[in-house]
Amino acid sequence: MSYERHTDSYPPARPNRRPSALAAAGVLAVLLATGACGASDSGGQGLNSASDSKQAAPGAEGAGAESGAKSADGASSAPKPGSAVAVHVIRTATLYVEVKSVPKAVAAARGVAEGAGGLVAEESTERVDDTHDASHLVLRVPQARYDEVLSSLAGTGKLLSRTSNAKDVTGQVVDVESRIATQRASVARVRDLMDKAEKLTDVVTLEGELSSRQADLESLLSQQASLKDRTSLATITLDLSEPEGNTEDPEEEGTDFVDALSAGWDAFVTMLRWIAVAIGATAPFLAAAAVLVLLWRLLRGRLSRRRTAAPRPATEPSEAPPAPQAP
Repeated sequence: MSYERHTDSYPPARPNRRPSALAAAGVLAVLLATGACGASDSGGQGLNSASDSKQAAPGAEGAGAESGAKSADGASSAPKPGSAVAVHVIRTATLYVEVKSVPKAVAAARGVAEGAGGLVAEESTERVDDTHDASHLVLRVPQARYDEVLSSLAGTGKLLSRTSNAKDVTGQVVDVESRIATQRASVARVRDLMDKAEKLTDVVTLEGELSSRQADLESLLSQQASLKDRTSLATITLDLSEPEGNTEDPEEEGTDFVDALSAGWDAFVTMLRWIAVAIGATAPFLAAAAVLVLLWRLLRGRLSRRRTAAPRPATEPSEAPPAPQAP
């Protein structure tokens, strides 16, 4: 910013420079005095500070009028006392449900939430004592479908516990909106003063004030976004668990003939499968044993034929018994 242009380019304005500087300094003093209140007060207080700025700086009519108009526009966005205001409620619920199969119940809960236009914000499943599963889900569903979704989730199994809560935050929402309007008007006023500031010290001071007020405005906008999210979508925490010691997942509690027949057929098929596995495992050994037995039988037959074909030796006549001697 060039400061020589006021003395070189505009010499006729030199006599009015001191009153305008005093007026700007007065506006700056009033603005800094009311800045801390503007961040926490309502829109009406923002209007009062704008009117005070006008009274403190009658010579700076243009700046005061423009700032007052911006403040009035910002405050007009806040709801007036006695006007009809929409109700903003934060709804939360916690359900503990015992189910036969946790994976099936989790899939059903996910389908219910997504079918209602919501989502699954968090999901975790673990194995407890190597006997049964347990799952923890956090569902976000629209406020209009809150009761419907809650009833559907409670009917997925045996309801062990149910807790619900509704918190009216309408006043907090209105208050944050009013503070945002006031803070925006305050930021606009500081920007307007920065455009009209002539001294470097005033510019530096206004820049620090503008940075602080913009940070406050960002914080208020973050609060508004959080409130909007929590009031538009209800939060349902669902804990699912299986009965302790439940190692199977039967479709029916009892056992009938069809189940027994199916179990017997499965056992029979399993037995055949194991027999086939055993035969396959011993087949190489059986084949080797069969070859050895076949070779042994061939060798034995050949030896028998050789013995049969060989000539037998002639037998010598036996000696005659001696003749009896005469007496």
